[in-house]
Amino acid sequence: MATMTIGEVEQLTGVKAHVLRYWEEHIPFLSPQKDGFGRRFYSSRDIQLILRLKYLVVDRKFTVGGAAEQLIRESVESDNSTLKADINQLKNELIDLYVKVKAQKE
Repeated sequence: MATMTIGEVEQLTGVKAHVLRYWEEHIPFLSPQKDGFGRRFYSSRDIQLILRLKYLVVDRKFTVGGAAEQLIRESVESDNSTLKADINQLKNELIDLYVKVKAQKE
């Protein structure tokens, strides 16, 4: 997985390094990997999260706490829709199995 340093993320996103470090303290699921010297390395998931935070805080005028709550809501909704899709897929597989078993008995 490719990673980026805090300077590279700053250039890419337009979010200053001190803001990124502040967000790390207040957004529990923004946690870049650190090496033995404390240098941060951001994954593509971290960068997506930073861009979403930037949109919520800068464009939508959320507070950092409000943005964190919104991200949690979005995550739960995403998890629920994924769960529903998984359940529907399992239902379809069960129906297929039922049809095959019934055909075998006849």
